[in-house]
Amino acid sequence: MARTSGLRRAVAPGAGDQRPATSPPGGVAMPEAGHLDRLIHERLRLGIVSALAAQPSLTFTELKRLLQATDGNLSVHARKLEEAGYISCTKSFDGRTPRSEFRLTPAGKAALNRYLDHMEAVIKTARKLTG
Repeated sequence: MARTSGLRRAVAPGAGDQRPATSPPGGVAMPEAGHLDRLIHERLRLGIVSALAAQPSLTFTELKRLLQATDGNLSVHARKLEEAGYISCTKSFDGRTPRSEFRLTPAGKAALNRYLDHMEAVIKTARKLTG
């Protein structure tokens, strides 16, 4: 079996277990992967929720431009976040042009805060381990 560093174990995909942080021989506890929200961890989805945390709402076109994403890629990732209840989408028309406007939901804000807390713990621990 290959050995991995504590940092790799902290962010590797897991089966969603909620085990407590482990202490390697050096005595520094690493946060477990079970606390990492894999839905938000993907780069484009993290970009979407981060952008919506900074702005009350953004249109599909604004998000696409900001994140430099293709229509299809942004659409798929936004739909996953919407299905999870992390963002909401309101569709309307501006004249004859369809307009999709996205907002971060309270559940999405809470999920982002949990994700950021976890990543801060990983960074803090990694800094302790590397000295």
